[in-house]
Amino acid sequence: MPIKYVPFIPEPVEGQAVLGNFNRILRYKGADEVSMTLQRGMPLYEMEKQETVGENADGNMVIRGECVSACAYLKEQGIQVDLVYIDPPFASGADYAKQVYIRRNPKIAAAIAQAEQELEFEDMKVFEEKMYGDVWAKEKYLNWMYENLMAIKSILSPCASIFVHLDWHIGHYVKILMDEIFGEDCFVNEIIWQRTTNTGSSKALAQKFSIDTDSIFYYRLGDEYTFNKQYRPYEEEYIKRFKYEDERGKYRWTLLKTYSQDTYDELDRQGRIRWGAKARYPEFKQYLEEGKGVPMNNIWTDIFHVNPQAFENQNYATQKPEQLLERIINTSSNKGMVVADFFGGSGVTAATANKLDRRFIHSDIGVNSIQTVRDRLVADGAEFDVLEIKDGIQLYRNPVQTMDKIMPLIPGLRKESSLDSFWAGATADSKLGTIPVYVPNLMDSSSKLLDTVLINRVIHQAIPELDTSIKKVIVYYIDITSEEEIRKFIAQDDSTTVEIELRDLKTVLDDVVIGDHAEFRCEETTEGLFTVYTVTIDRFISDRVLGKIMEYNQKAMLNSKKAFKPIEISEDGLELIEFLSLDCTAADGEWHSDSEIKIDKLGYVIRNGQKTKTFWDGTIQSDKFPLRLKIRNICGDETIWEV
Repeated sequence: MPIKYVPFIPEPVEGQAVLGNFNRILRYKGADEVSMTLQRGMPLYEMEKQETVGENADGNMVIRGECVSACAYLKEQGIQVDLVYIDPPFASGADYAKQVYIRRNPKIAAAIAQAEQELEFEDMKVFEEKMYGDVWAKEKYLNWMYENLMAIKSILSPCASIFVHLDWHIGHYVKILMDEIFGEDCFVNEIIWQRTTNTGSSKALAQKFSIDTDSIFYYRLGDEYTFNKQYRPYEEEYIKRFKYEDERGKYRWTLLKTYSQDTYDELDRQGRIRWGAKARYPEFKQYLEEGKGVPMNNIWTDIFHVNPQAFENQNYATQKPEQLLERIINTSSNKGMVVADFFGGSGVTAATANKLDRRFIHSDIGVNSIQTVRDRLVADGAEFDVLEIKDGIQLYRNPVQTMDKIMPLIPGLRKESSLDSFWAGATADSKLGTIPVYVPNLMDSSSKLLDTVLINRVIHQAIPELDTSIKKVIVYYIDITSEEEIRKFIAQDDSTTVEIELRDLKTVLDDVVIGDHAEFRCEETTEGLFTVYTVTIDRFISDRVLGKIMEYNQKAMLNSKKAFKPIEISEDGLELIEFLSLDCTAADGEWHSDSEIKIDKLGYVIRNGQKTKTFWDGTIQSDKFPLRLKIRNICGDETIWEV
């Protein structure tokens, strides 16, 4: 339940229709609902600090939570952002998955090392896990984006800019939203990014042009905004036009420009006026290598998507290249400014901002995103806090996985073709008959909160469309504004006789995540003057990961046209471990990673952010007595044990 609601806009005008102009341009189902949501304000939830990396004097943040919740927290703290880049879902209808790599068992890895053999990429065992589904109805997507953009606007500094990265699926609609929110006169550019060339199969391209570009909409908040002109290097053909060299052995480049007499005389004294041209016009001599390059236009054809073999590749769906963010950040911010990404994904915005000496805020609802950017920033030597908003998001790892698990756990729930898509299904009762069941779609964050807006929709839209024989409905929720308020709203509305039962979905979600099991021992040894504590992992069991592997093996075996070799896990299960960390500082509360190991997909160890060419041996060491052990499995679930 929210602590309170924070206004979206600093000084709302009483009686003003927030979406008045927008509704005039685009009228669709649900616009009134988002208007009510905006007038209520952004829900402010409790924020819990999970971990601090380094001193973090700049206040950098990695936040697990939704965009609106994160903005409510920032606004309440008085934090303003100078540059926002977001790469939200594109409403493309696609499912996005991560490649999950089975790590090398330490015993096998040790044998390979002893034989001085290289690990072959082709021999790696891998399966996919869905991360999120970019599946939206157009109206719901636009409502959701409008609310997010309004929240972002509320925390922008006076000199701020925002870049919104989309493609052909929904970009033209979002452009209208941005005109409404930021103002048409604050539109700076539409940047066309050619991310690749010749995509798609020849069959798919037989009757249309290939789609190789994305659009990035660039808006400013006010007249005084940061803009640093960017340049691209001179092309070889351009340089070849200057065929003569001077005494310094450099191509000479002349810029024609008229100067005042005083400036002209000074340049002449310095010998910088081209001979033979004084009678016609003054010229300024400059060397080609001293030029900044050709000014950038809005067509970016020199940056391509992340190569799978590139050093920056994080094995994360929809990852964008650092070079793209480097150009955006250099354009619209200066050192020390705050750069934020509220759909942070692989963390490219935060990582690039850190490298360019900017402060950063990364926010995302997915646990895989938080883990990916956390490890990425540690490797870069960044300092930051890891925060979690207690808005219900922490109850599930990722939306697709949890939705797959929830449905079978709701007692008696079955699909019912006669029901509208608003209802997840129905249960049967001997006395009441069919009971439609509403379950919030975790892939649509706007449905997470049960408030008067949603219950009003249930009463006045969803229930009237049901068969007249329906006597009861069940409404599940993750979070609720106030149960007393909702029940009072239902009681005061006499438009339906259908009974509405409210149920907390968290009681079901608690059964979704099954904790991992680890058997380990801690030994103290002395090496010279130093004491070393070694934690050895003897056995690791993850029922959830084993279930995913079993599911993969079954599907692969059925679809395979040749002899199928299933993924097999050893008895000790150590190949299911991706990350280990020891906290030698505190026995509970905020995590302190005093020693950590990450095992990459080839089995090599990344120790405290530093890559090595050694294989994991099944242990982790520290120079202080460890109080707690954290283990992350290859699918991203983390479990903490006392040592």
